[in-house]
Amino acid sequence: MLPKVNQTMFIQTLHASREADAEHADTFRSRIADVTSDSFLIEIPMDEKSGKYHRSQMGEPYRITYYTPEGVKHQFATEVVGFRKDTVALVEIRKPSPEDVTREQRRSFLRVEAQLELAVRIGEKLRFVALTEDVGGGGVSFRCERKWPIVPQTMLSCWLLVPYRSGSVTHAQFEGEVIRVKEVEPRHLAVMMRFKEISEAEQQKVIRFCFERQLDFRKD
Repeated sequence: MLPKVNQTMFIQTLHASREADAEHADTFRSRIADVTSDSFLIEIPMDEKSGKYHRSQMGEPYRITYYTPEGVKHQFATEVVGFRKDTVALVEIRKPSPEDVTREQRRSFLRVEAQLELAVRIGEKLRFVALTEDVGGGGVSFRCERKWPIVPQTMLSCWLLVPYRSGSVTHAQFEGEVIRVKEVEPRHLAVMMRFKEISEAEQQKVIRFCFERQLDFRKD
């Protein structure tokens, strides 16, 4: 499945001599602005940590990683083939053949340990704030007080506070279904929840956070 317009992409800038060092290569984020028959037009790649834009060069090799809404990780190799000046400056990269895109055979949402603020609503009246224990592209786990009426299959309306390495903060809104509830302390519950209804744009916010957090873990 080739990426579409507005798809978030994570880009590694690799040179042939550094193929073996892919894990340590610089990683940038971009988004597809337009698609032609043989290329993708993407926004200028940006390093979220420094806030600096990457100055792409003609013929520069890229390794692209992206995730479908179903959570399947895809990757392909490409190169810069041109530049366009539209409303904003765009980088043109070669579109791969479908057979040149590798995909994992199973759903592979990134899941990372993270304590993020989660606003939860049960029905129309009950509201509380909890902290997540881990976050992934397919759902979250959190702890809350035992007094809240949460059991498996409970539907929760949630707003997740999502911080990025750049210092910016956003919110991801979704409907979640409780999968498992476990008593962890006399007054607290551990709740595992999967996304039941979430837009692709909101899900990409969570995936982007997880990808950045994974890069930070690798550098520690």
